[in-house]
Amino acid sequence: MVENKSRFAEHDEKYADFAAMLDEFPTMAISQDEIRKGTVNAVRKDFVLVEAGGKSDGIIHASEFTPEELANLKPGDKIDVVVVGWTDDKGNIALSKEKAAAIKIWEVVERAYETGELVHGTIVAKVNGGLAVDIGVKAFLPNSQVALRPIKNVDDLIGKDFDFKVIKFDKKKGNIVISRRDLLEKEREVLKNTTLEKLQEGAIVKGLIKNITYYGVFVDLGGIDGLLHITDMSWGRVNHPSELFKIGDEVDVKVLKYDKDSERVSLGVKQITEDPWIHAAEKYAAGKTVKGVVVSLEDYGAFVELEKGVEGLIHISEMSWTRRVKHPGKMVAIGDEVEVKILEIDVENRRISLGMKQIEPNPWELLQDKYPVGTVVKGTIRNITNFGLFVGVEEGIDGLVRTSDITWDRKLKHPSEYYKKGDEIKAIVLNIDSDKQRFSLGIKQLTEDPWKMFKDQHNAGDKIEVEVARVAEFGIFVKVFDIIEGLVHKSELEEGKEYKPGDKLEVTIKSISDADRKVSLSIKGNTEDPENPEAPEADEDAPVLEKVPEKLGSLGDAFKAAENDK
Repeated sequence: MVENKSRFAEHDEKYADFAAMLDEFPTMAISQDEIRKGTVNAVRKDFVLVEAGGKSDGIIHASEFTPEELANLKPGDKIDVVVVGWTDDKGNIALSKEKAAAIKIWEVVERAYETGELVHGTIVAKVNGGLAVDIGVKAFLPNSQVALRPIKNVDDLIGKDFDFKVIKFDKKKGNIVISRRDLLEKEREVLKNTTLEKLQEGAIVKGLIKNITYYGVFVDLGGIDGLLHITDMSWGRVNHPSELFKIGDEVDVKVLKYDKDSERVSLGVKQITEDPWIHAAEKYAAGKTVKGVVVSLEDYGAFVELEKGVEGLIHISEMSWTRRVKHPGKMVAIGDEVEVKILEIDVENRRISLGMKQIEPNPWELLQDKYPVGTVVKGTIRNITNFGLFVGVEEGIDGLVRTSDITWDRKLKHPSEYYKKGDEIKAIVLNIDSDKQRFSLGIKQLTEDPWKMFKDQHNAGDKIEVEVARVAEFGIFVKVFDIIEGLVHKSELEEGKEYKPGDKLEVTIKSISDADRKVSLSIKGNTEDPENPEAPEADEDAPVLEKVPEKLGSLGDAFKAAENDK
């Protein structure tokens, strides 16, 4: 019809002064725009001769016929024609079959506009503000009249046939506006009345998903919409309705509530099936081992679907005995089938706690049998802190060697003075606490305590050979045995003699204090003797421990620490 319209335009342009020509031929029997039945007299290559009631045959250009129409046309056939002008000065009449058809169509459209009758047409193109529709002539379908609700992609309608209502008509301007919405509203009203008659609570009906929001979906039940809330979609957890539905889906829904006055309808899908939680307590009793599929991951754990509508949570703390899980994605992925143990079930709140690590024996409980206290183990230093060394004993299990258990030497301030990360060491098992998952190791315990060795071999009054370690204002520190130092107070030194590090001396042991691991010495040969009333008293001017200056050194530091421990 669009092509025909263009040919009409050519005729109109060629014969624009047709009215003036009619004035020159007042005796003409056929008037302009009058549709007549013509009879085909002859079919030529470029034109068709038609007798239309005039004194001469009329001529219709062959371009007004399709090749198929022209091939089937024969003398005697009747066709509708209208006069459009003159072909030559001999009085031959120019006729048009297409213009006659157009006039008839305009008459049909005008009648449809006046009576409310429907016209049929095909949507042919998208234009500014709406769609172009071929109803025999070109008509305009505004976007607001396409459907009851806006359509996201109107391109899908191109090429489709519909019935339309003519809502505006101006023949002079060639303006026709049509609507499809009016028809749909009437159809919907009829359908709505039918639906309302059979709608009742508890009924299961079919509907179409027409809109999706974060809180639910709207379902067209047939002229009336119902709301399917997100909580009524599934017995399981739903993050967003779009996970289950898309616009245009046909669904079976159950009418949960129907208010006739407000025409509000609440719908449910999960209510069509039995609540799986009814039998959950029997099927998922604590202690049972079951299988499920990971359906969601959160920072705090993974949700596992045990069956449709029943999910449980594996908290990250229940995923591994030995690994510190920061995110469940490090252990499982959505879609994984996992074997889990039921830890706890709360049917009332629809919660099930699951465990992955419980499927395997707790390695911490096996440690006590595998590594009894006193067992020597080998491991690699995985981390160093100021309070000790973390030593990898088994996959995922570290033992801790505290700083105080690294060496008998009390001068050690930081483990990095002795070791570095990656060093392989030996250590002895001191203690295992499987409940708190603590594995205590010791390195110094691999060797005998030098203090014990010294104490077992020496007594007060013994004379021993020593070497000056350092000199202080209140005396000198000397190496007594291995890492053990003793103090010769200035009152026990020979008067007037100077001492320096490295000097070899012979001293007498005055006392051995096992409580604070101190050795007091004398060069003068004095020793502590509780039974000797003439034993010299302590020098009142001797500095007490709390007044030991910071420059005292490592043994002084040890003495001070021991005093603070008291």
